Amino acid sequence: MVLRISASPNAESVLLPGKRSSWKRLFPPDLEREGLICVFRRLLISSRVTAAKDNRMNDRFGREINYLRVSVTDRCNLRCVYCMPPEGVPLLRHEDILRYEEILTVLAAAKKMGISHVRITGGEPLVRKDLDHLVRGIAAMGFEDISMTTNGTLLAGYAQILKEAGLIRVNVSLDSLRPDRFSKITRTGRIEDALAGIQAAVRAGLEPVKVNVVVMAGWNLDEVADMARLTLNLPVHVRFIEYMPIGPSDGMEEVSGVSSDLIMAEISKTVPGGLEVSTAPSGAGPARTYRAAGAKGTIGFISAMSKPFCDSCNRLRLTPDGKLRPCLASAIEVDVKEILRSSRQGSKMREIEEAFRRAILSKPGAHELWDRESQARRMCQIGG
Repeated sequence: MVLRISASPNAESVLLPGKRSSWKRLFPPDLEREGLICVFRRLLISSRVTAAKDNRMNDRFGREINYLRVSVTDRCNLRCVYCMPPEGVPLLRHEDILRYEEILTVLAAAKKMGISHVRITGGEPLVRKDLDHLVRGIAAMGFEDISMTTNGTLLAGYAQILKEAGLIRVNVSLDSLRPDRFSKITRTGRIEDALAGIQAAVRAGLEPVKVNVVVMAGWNLDEVADMARLTLNLPVHVRFIEYMPIGPSDGMEEVSGVSSDLIMAEISKTVPGGLEVSTAPSGAGPARTYRAAGAKGTIGFISAMSKPFCDSCNRLRLTPDGKLRPCLASAIEVDVKEILRSSRQGSKMREIEEAFRRAILSKPGAHELWDRESQARRMCQIGG
């Protein structure tokens, strides 16, 4: 379903006395508290939301929204320095986390609304029991793409099972190739486990296998060339990600990001023949993609801070506790768990579809990653 904005001589009627609820209910309470509802009122006076028959969704900036990242847990077996403090974070109660059947209900509505790509995230998704059951249910719905982001340390035991269940591809986080440094960054992890997970993913055919590297000054900038050289002989796609400050800084390590231009310059010094622009692997998202001469894999750069790609953002997030989040760095959320667990009579599917519309209409034009202290949730609590 496409949500397009078009002129309408009758649009004023949605704001006539006695009909205020017909526009006010479209927006989550956060928008009203921030005073932004007035902006949308003016928009609706001269516009109206229309639906098309091609099963696509566009937000108010004309961006097609076809990608949903589904976080299945806020728990993680690592404590990465850029993600959470050493002691971890307060965890959700198990009963507050969406059950698999609830996630599948939301995904059924999402597919009707035009979502074609689904990514499973966490926390660390593989700490949740029977994840292959959820994957099998998602695969049965016929989504175009089903992927997962993982730290890889548990993947060796699950890669083949997940492939057989219907998972198409994986992204594996790997911020260092040095055992001691890997343990320092993750606080609890063993690099041997992460590398075994990547190898298992390649063997299982979870392709393209992408390796995500968050680059931090003073932590791993001196390794970017070594990471890039993995693509010379392995069919993996290494993507260098600018550090994004998500959530409160309380108790966090001091971490400074590095621009993609500097990362690329470091790599170009040592990679034979330099880098050439390349065709992106499937599911490339916002990465700018390059390839070294003769390499089996590609090198990508995700520049959320220095070169924001908000104008082409196509995603929503579903948090583990059942909130639709239009933007990673915005506090706006639309509650679908309340709909799923409500005793109200009527069509819950229709209510969930309406929740998707509200989330899409409230999606901001640009992120607010520079305003860290306004963010109450950390990355593991939202879904990476």
